[in-house]
Amino acid sequence: MSNYDQRCAEDARLAILAELAQQDDATLNSRSLARIVEAVVPRRPREWIETQLDWLKSMGAIRLTKSDLPGLGPVSIAVLTRTGRDHVEQRTRLSGITAPADVE
Repeated sequence: MSNYDQRCAEDARLAILAELAQQDDATLNSRSLARIVEAVVPRRPREWIETQLDWLKSMGAIRLTKSDLPGLGPVSIAVLTRTGRDHVEQRTRLSGITAPADVE
């Protein structure tokens, strides 16, 4: 993976965690998250987003379940874990995810 591709993945992972942290129930489906990632890392296929979600799950940053939602079809449901929230809130640092910017 090139440095650019690695940076894109790290930025997308942070965007996913940050968006989950803003949700009242810390939960979103992969289609909603794809729209968020598109703003940060344009033109990535759905499979690429799913790969990032699987990676975040492997790191313990999210819980992930697969579902077939009426009208949406197959999607992943991501739920932020304490580990993921700790990264977003800068209490810990997860390697492979961009560090959040300091709040001014």
